[in-house]
Formats: sequence, structure tokens, C-alpha cells
Amino acid sequence: MDTYSLMREFADSWMLLWLFVFFVCVFVWVFRPGSRRVYRDTASIPFRNDDRPAAADKEA
Repeated sequence: MDTYSLMREFADSWMLLWLFVFFVCVFVWVFRPGSRRVYRDTASIPFRNDDRPAAADKEA
């Protein structure tokens, strides 16, 4: 069996199954209970200093 046929057979069977399982796991991880607060906090990072400029670093 040549390399191409072996890789093709692997990609058509096990790799497809592994990628599907990985996608389902990522989907479940993203939409798990309690994650809304984390994502809302992360999404609001650019707007935290909207009313005033960010404080200057005194180390620089």
C-alpha cells in the first residue's frame, strides 16, 4: 500500500471521526453553563476605559 492511499484511508475514517468529536467538545465547552459571565467580561475589555483614559504606567 503506498503512502497516499494509507493517508487517504486514515483521513477518511479516523481523522474525520476525531475532528467531529473535537468540534463537539469545543461546542460544548463554549456553551457550557456559567460561561456567559466569562465571555461577557472578556468582550467588555475594550470598553472598560470608555469614560476616561487609561492610567499611565509609572514604570516607563
